[in-house]
Amino acid sequence: MSDAAQPSAAEVRAAAEAVKAALDRHLDAVERRSGEDDQDVYAAFNELAAAAEVYDELLYDAYDEVTPFEIPGDDTLPAYAGPEEPSALSVLIRRDYAVVEPQRLLSQARRVAEVDQGADSDNGGPGGAAAVGDSVQTAIGVLFGEYEPDEIASRHKEFGLEEGDSTLWVAAGDELAEPGEWLAAPFDQPDPHQVVCRFDVSSVFDEELDDEEDEEDEADDVEEADEDDLEVLGPGN
Repeated sequence: MSDAAQPSAAEVRAAAEAVKAALDRHLDAVERRSGEDDQDVYAAFNELAAAAEVYDELLYDAYDEVTPFEIPGDDTLPAYAGPEEPSALSVLIRRDYAVVEPQRLLSQARRVAEVDQGADSDNGGPGGAAAVGDSVQTAIGVLFGEYEPDEIASRHKEFGLEEGDSTLWVAAGDELAEPGEWLAAPFDQPDPHQVVCRFDVSSVFDEELDDEEDEEDEADDVEEADEDDLEVLGPGN
């Protein structure tokens, strides 16, 4: 990192002071907590984590030093505080894909467009492959307009896509939203206390599992080596 891009000593000092203030607020909230799921404690915890993360980044950028603290990610949900008998549900799904084979994506979209060529021609449109051209953006619109998201998820390789992370959240409510009520902002962050359950899929979980298995294998190798040493020595040696 260049000197011009490095944070100043004053910025690092200010971040450190912010951590100290956040520590005081967190301790104060803990001392005044009203129960296991106290919202003030939850908010103070998040503020402290955010302040510590900023300080850690600035400290590293300015001095190439790190703190001994591990900042937990905000990937867990607080205790459920929604209705005991929900009368409505909201299902929020996010799936990420990388476009790894654009030509395959274009080919599949052109095939779909050719099937609909007659209808498009009747409406004055170009129809067929010409409607897609060489535009990946147009091809994506054609495919997602033709296939349900679940079908694309199950056939993603056919469309030249590679799966990334995905998550599904199920949030409870007292009543169904009015028609059109949330269409302008459908993906606003839901209240985490209303989420009944969530299901995450990520390659990072596989990597963590592989690391744990490697550690177990190393421990087994060490144990076997110790046993071999004992056998070589034998009784009376």
